[in-house]
This record gives sequence, structure tokens and C-alpha cells, in this order.
Amino acid sequence: MSRARPAVTVVGIGADGRQGLGPAGRAALAAAEVVIGGPRQLALLPADCAAERVPWPSPLRPAVPGLLAAHAGRRIAVLASGDPMFFGIGRTLAEILGAEALEVLPHPSSASYACARLGWPLEETEVVSLVGRPLASLAGALYAGRRLLVLSAGPATPAEVAGLLRERGFGPSRMTVLEQLGGERERRVHGTAEDWPHPPGDPLNVIAVECAAAPGSPRLSTVPGLPDQVYEHDGQLTKRHVRAATLAALGPAPGELLWDVGGGSGSIAVEWLRAHRTCRAVSVERDPVRAERIGKNAAALGVPRLEVVTGRAPAALAGLPAPDAVFIGGGLTAPGLLEACWTALPAGGRLVANTVTLESEALLADWYRRHGGELVRLAVAQAVPVGGFTGWRQAMPVTQWSVVKPEAAG
Repeated sequence: MSRARPAVTVVGIGADGRQGLGPAGRAALAAAEVVIGGPRQLALLPADCAAERVPWPSPLRPAVPGLLAAHAGRRIAVLASGDPMFFGIGRTLAEILGAEALEVLPHPSSASYACARLGWPLEETEVVSLVGRPLASLAGALYAGRRLLVLSAGPATPAEVAGLLRERGFGPSRMTVLEQLGGERERRVHGTAEDWPHPPGDPLNVIAVECAAAPGSPRLSTVPGLPDQVYEHDGQLTKRHVRAATLAALGPAPGELLWDVGGGSGSIAVEWLRAHRTCRAVSVERDPVRAERIGKNAAALGVPRLEVVTGRAPAALAGLPAPDAVFIGGGLTAPGLLEACWTALPAGGRLVANTVTLESEALLADWYRRHGGELVRLAVAQAVPVGGFTGWRQAMPVTQWSVVKPEAAG
């Protein structure tokens, strides 16, 4: 059975324009009655292309359904830079229209071109997009010895990246800016972040970074339990060893959403997000000063995508998307809080709650009796000077209840 003609054909195009297109891409554009794309892509079309040219409006995503509906029944082609499914418009169209409504004709991506020019293996090179994303998103990928490709937002991005590298202790990193990859005006410039010498260049650029840390720069692990001193806090901080145990109980996995209730400094949500680039988190904190601090910590540690909600739980939880896991780090005795979190969890969702008070411990013991799970006490002691000797200083023990919500009884 032949496949029905797709509603939209998405054609990847490079800096070399029409001459870089394959036969299928040329045929799709020749047959199109309307071609939609960014101004730069539309300018690459040959003068004899008879289709109506429609630029994307801004903001783009909310306008897509209406724009496509306005041209329903016509042969529509969409122009995209490089591979449309690699940080491109293809993803948005697939989510809105469904994959079956699309025919995607990819062109080599800017990442493929850059790795080919540099001799880097693509599968070992991390790609970070700064197109429509905060500069702080790059911070989570900075590790000595790693190779990064940064998809640039424009001509100013290389200098901004150099500034962030210096700020985060990666000034010695070597940077290569590759412009107009695959086109007649392709060029590259080199330098180090600590003394980046180049003025803004072409807006179509990719930044290659060979990460090198300056002597004495802090080293951050990829696993939970970052040093306490990397967080700005006022004492409301889940300490390092308890934090590691808490994240282990929460069990982050790609794509999952965490509710961090009683965020404090945001350390649990931050390290949940650092577990995988697709993890999502909402931190709920009633104190506005602490809520602002959570955002600062998230940006400093490379996860500015953390959503911070300022408000008192459980009321502040209303309207949030359903979580895969919930951590309650404060406010356990607030009326209805545990009930609201438990109700919001789907079957198979995890709930972890920590406390240091007898009143909240009694509450957790009751929920443990009714719902099972694990109830543990975490005690940490640190060696400290005692006169001319060394002794143990015990931190307040933390009672932790963790549980997986069972399937509803049939």
C-alpha cells in the first residue's frame, strides 16, 4: 500500500543553498505552492522558484498551527537549516502535526560539518544549543578534556561563550568558530577563551570548544552529592551525604519530572536535572528570597531550565503537571501536604520525604505503617579537632521515608 502524500515536506538546506540539495529536495521545492522558512533560508531559494514565500512569525511555535491551517490544501514545503530533526523545526512540526503528516529530507547538520572539518568523532562530541536557550545551559557540559559543539544564537555568541568559560574556570579552553559551514564563504577563527581576540563575525556559526580547566578550578562530579560550598544558601540545604542518599532513593531517569517541595536552596532539584539533560523539575518554595536563590543556584550549576514556583504548598501545587517523583524537604506538617503529593503521583511514582523533627518523624512513621516503603535514619558524623586530637561531630540525624506508589486495586 502506498503512503498518502504528506501534508508538509520539510527540506533541509545548507549554506550552499540550492546547489547542495539532492534531487528529492529540489523536486519538493519545485512542486511546492508555498514555501515557509526563516528569512535566511528563503533567501537561498533561486529566483525562478514560483512558490509563495512565507517567513515564520515570531514567536514561532504558537503561530505554527494557524499558519499551516491558512495554507491547508496547498502543497507546502518548509525550509530548515541542515538536518530539520537536529535542534530544528522538524521536531516542532512532528509534535504538532504528527510524524505521519511529514516527509523530512535532511541535509548534513552543522554538527556533522564541524566534526568533519575538525576530525572529531561526532558520537563522542557533546552538542549544546544556545538558540533560544540561556547561556548558562553550557555550564553543565564543562568538564576538562571534553569536546563540545555549541550551536550559536548569533554573531555575539562566541564572545559570550568565552566569557562564561572564563567565569567558570575554563579560560584555557581552545575555541574554534566555524562560519557558513558548507558554503562559499566558509571560514574559521581560533583562540582561547581567556583572551578571545575576535570581533563578532557571521551570524551563522558553530563554536567548537576543547575544554581545559584552569589550575585550582573546582571539579564537579556528574553524580549526586556535590560539595555543599557550590551552593548559595542560608542554612536551608540538604547536606551532601544526605543529598546523595536522597537522589538515590528518588531515582531520576531521562525525561522524568520531579516536584521539589520546600526547595530551600534547590539542591535536590538541581542535581536531579544534572542527572540527564531531558530530566525536568519544579521547585516550590514559599520564601521569595530563597526562591530567587534557587534560580541562581540552578543557573550556576548549568541547569537554568529549573522551574521555580514561589508559593506555599499544597496550594502552590495546583495546576502543576503530574510528577514522576516528589521530594518533600520541608513543611511536612502543613495540613494536606502529604495527601496532595500522594494523590498527584501516578502509580509507579516515587515519593521521598526527609525530616529532622520528632513531629514530622511521627507523621512519616504513620504513612510508612499505612503505605509501606522504606523508613530509614541517616546519621553523618565528621572528624573535627578536639584539643590536640580528633573526634566525631554528629550532625542531626535525618529520618527518610521513601515509597513507590502501587497500582490501584482492581
